[in-house]
Amino acid sequence: MRFVGMIVVIWVILLMGVGIGIAAGPASEWAGTLVTAPGGTYHQIGPTALKAMLAQKDFTFVNVHIPYEGEIAQTDANVPYDQVAQQLSRFPPDRNAKIVLYCRTGHMSRIAAETLVRLGYTNVWDLVGGFEGWKGAGFPLASK
Repeated sequence: MRFVGMIVVIWVILLMGVGIGIAAGPASEWAGTLVTAPGGTYHQIGPTALKAMLAQKDFTFVNVHIPYEGEIAQTDANVPYDQVAQQLSRFPPDRNAKIVLYCRTGHMSRIAAETLVRLGYTNVWDLVGGFEGWKGAGFPLASK
């Protein structure tokens, strides 16, 4: 019984900490893990959830990694994570527009997500594990 309890705890930690999710169907979208940051909240999602979201893309998809080391297909813009505030013109003017961020491992996109939230954006999403997690899940990077 104790062993089963430990497995349940580990499963919950994985779901919360890594942002792994499964979409229930084409009309649904996995909400990810909600993260509180100064100024608001943003969502962390895993590669599987992002794959489902890209099939019904309704967001601005931004690679914030520097230096450039690759990207996921359907990326709309490349904005350095440390230049987000200075390059707001490259983001939707509507502060409620959905924006999904990623980098190589997730560190830079987390910082960019916190910056956008602090600047009043309310629908920000961050790919946990970045494009390394994306590749690790078996999904390809785009060729340039």
